[in-house]
Amino acid sequence: MVAISVVQNKPLKQKCKYGIVLDAGSSHTSVFIYEWPAEKENNTGKVRQKHTCNVKGKGISSYSNNPNGAGASLHECMEEAKQIIPTHRHHETPVYLGATAGMRLLEKENKGASEKVLDSVAYSLKGYPFSYQGARIIKGQEEGAFGWITVNYLSENLRKPTGTLGALDLGGASTQITFVPQQKIESHDNSINFRLYGNDYHLYTHSFLCYGKDQVLKLSMAKKLESTLKDKVTDHTELRDPCFHPGFNFTRNVQSFFNTPCTEDVKMANRNFFHLGLGNWSQCQQSIRKVFNTSYCPYSRCSFNGVFQPSVDGDFGAFSAFFFVMDFLNLTSDDLAVTKQKLATYCSTPWKKIKENHPHIKEKYLSEYCFSATYILTLLEDGYNFTSDNWKDIQFIKKIGDSDAGWTLGYMLNLTNMIPAEAPDTPLMPHEGYITFMLLFSLLILLLLLLFYIYFRRSTRTAQKDISVI
Repeated sequence: MVAISVVQNKPLKQKCKYGIVLDAGSSHTSVFIYEWPAEKENNTGKVRQKHTCNVKGKGISSYSNNPNGAGASLHECMEEAKQIIPTHRHHETPVYLGATAGMRLLEKENKGASEKVLDSVAYSLKGYPFSYQGARIIKGQEEGAFGWITVNYLSENLRKPTGTLGALDLGGASTQITFVPQQKIESHDNSINFRLYGNDYHLYTHSFLCYGKDQVLKLSMAKKLESTLKDKVTDHTELRDPCFHPGFNFTRNVQSFFNTPCTEDVKMANRNFFHLGLGNWSQCQQSIRKVFNTSYCPYSRCSFNGVFQPSVDGDFGAFSAFFFVMDFLNLTSDDLAVTKQKLATYCSTPWKKIKENHPHIKEKYLSEYCFSATYILTLLEDGYNFTSDNWKDIQFIKKIGDSDAGWTLGYMLNLTNMIPAEAPDTPLMPHEGYITFMLLFSLLILLLLLLFYIYFRRSTRTAQKDISVI
């Protein structure tokens, strides 16, 4: 009985299924390959990230003038996917492409160009031996909600009666905040409901287009240029910028900050200017605060720009650019006061020394860390209303386990119905418990047989003695 039980319930060699999601962001595209046990598709099998490939070049929205280039850019990573996923699984492996804020901006600026770019990537993806499931521009609300699903699925919070993890996502062109609030959501546009594993979740979510770290830099620069250069008609005017290191000195063109719908409300003539760094963190934060409109709120409480937001309660996971910027500056574990102090010191460091300390990082990216980190602090504190008291509730995370935090896993789980609405049925007894029970039951039978044997032998001997006496 024990042998049969062990053999019958012995785990077989695991067979896996796969899924591919392309995150077509504003600054770059990443290809994620996910893997899960084939026998436990939407029950108990845990989906894990098997491989990631970063597409070379910029995001697909940068191909507005060369749409065919968008599809061609995916070739190398998709060829990698063909090698990693077993050939006999190719035809059943779904492929999804979700384009985020960069394409949302392009669609807003030039709908025809955005459609041609999507047609190009769709045509390219259909040429691979996978099951193409579509390429589309996802809404900001979806991006936030799927990010929330990802971090809570990976943290295994969705099967627990305890609280969930709020999601803070920062990309190049937008930022998202999503969490389960403790108060009523006053704005229908910011509400989304899920039923997962038998539990109902009423989420608050909002996506701020143009408030990703790259676009908000342009927005902030546009406001500085407007106030500094608007009444000056000569070339080579100076813009003294507190958000860049002292000694930073570059000649730039005004239009490099006005080539986006995010700055369309500011009109300036095309000209060159000297961009000079001052490295003053407090002045930098004051200038960044000008991109947030906190003077108007039609609800009981708001974040900024008249958008309703409940008070932030519970733990939050801050990922994507939130993590990359703060991790680069080693600011992921300090309290708010110490974080500000360290950032002020970093921003005041001479540009020459910054370059010497980081010789392998492109100067464009290196020069923007002071601005980006100051923006992150200002967004979290002044925008989302975190305080020094609950700053410790923010965890800056890149991965949970071996999977990246981000919207892509949640997107695939939702489209493939991998997370059931109701809690999956569980066996009355787990495999290990079943084996233990059968072992004890078998030992009990053996013990009873032994006792029966001993009793039978004693009875036989007694009967023989009685026969001898007679």
